[in-house]
Amino acid sequence: MTITINQSRLELRPANQGTVTISFQRTLRIPDDGRAYPLPPGLGEFPLRHVRDYAHRVPAAWAKRGGVLLPMYQREAMWLSFGGSEHALQIGIGKVCAVSGEPWSDHLRADPQNYVVTGTQPWLDGIASGKGTIRQFVAMPLGKGLTVEAQITGKEEHGGIQLQAFAPKPGRIARMERRSRSAAAVAMDDCCALECESSAMGLGAGGTMEQNVYPDPHGIDTWDPSASTRVFVHIVNSEMWHQITGEAPPPSPVSAQSYIDAGLPWFSLYDEGAKTIAPTSKLAGVKSIEQLEQQKLNVKKLPWTGKLVDDGEW
Repeated sequence: MTITINQSRLELRPANQGTVTISFQRTLRIPDDGRAYPLPPGLGEFPLRHVRDYAHRVPAAWAKRGGVLLPMYQREAMWLSFGGSEHALQIGIGKVCAVSGEPWSDHLRADPQNYVVTGTQPWLDGIASGKGTIRQFVAMPLGKGLTVEAQITGKEEHGGIQLQAFAPKPGRIARMERRSRSAAAVAMDDCCALECESSAMGLGAGGTMEQNVYPDPHGIDTWDPSASTRVFVHIVNSEMWHQITGEAPPPSPVSAQSYIDAGLPWFSLYDEGAKTIAPTSKLAGVKSIEQLEQQKLNVKKLPWTGKLVDDGEW
């Protein structure tokens, strides 16, 4: 059971039975205006670093958890891209399942389904909040009550992203062709006004996007509960990234309006009629960051100025 970083992509090998790859894609933050938008493009991968390489610079709790570091600006959006062979993949945000809204579990569940199947699910842009729609993953600092974790659990003590992959039982899965979503060649604007705080980050809910979260086409008995591996992804603010790694953070992303003005494409997935997981009441009831702020939650705005990955105690 190994996890490695390969060119800003995580490679998970549960019990060395095939590999699932996960990349964290920078993207446009879609408007939260009540409309459902098509898929925004990828604007390049977020960099990843091993926590253990900076154990003397990160909080003790992070060093104990192990995993990887990922930098994001406050209010920046992301999506997850999946590749490799088919696996059952659990995705937690602040140890809340992004598919079911249930508390994080180390075990797969069929009802409500608490995982996606890589290959069947080529990407995930947010929480499964509606039938055929998701709410976009948007980075927010912990302690403001604006993350999905805060709304579901009433606390903000974990943050980050949690991933756990389960390999199929031998002989159960035939290899499938992976669908692709092109990256856009867009110049990054390094002088945008973004918000910056030196703190750990979690994921809140942004605008609504057209996207299906697919049911497991193979059935839960396909997956080997003894063949799993997991990783904790710590999201850090750009300031904190520089303090920990000594590296400059990635430039800030372009705005959605600038992208539209340039006439660049958005993407549609032609899967009309495909089955989708029904949203749970927990995730359907999650409010967006904008909705929460309209309830007078204050957010302080500041001007924008190949080794193994360790898994520790969560």
